[in-house]
Amino acid sequence: MALDAWAGVVAPSGTPAPVVGRLNVAINAALAGAEVKAALLKLSALPKTGTSAEFAAFIAAEMPKWAAAVRLVGAKIE
Repeated sequence: MALDAWAGVVAPSGTPAPVVGRLNVAINAALAGAEVKAALLKLSALPKTGTSAEFAAFIAAEMPKWAAAVRLVGAKIE
């Protein structure tokens, strides 16, 4: 099973769409900036931009993979 680590920015459920939109534009702009790109690449991180809907779909696709990994190693919440 191959898993890649990733990170993203999320907002609480019910955050108004215009706020999500403004955050999305600002975060995408920051990730496109040379300084942020260079800093992330130093950490071997590949910045990826997109819409909030694309990120939601990505998270939905990742959940089954990570759930399987948790089951495989038998991790438990303490």
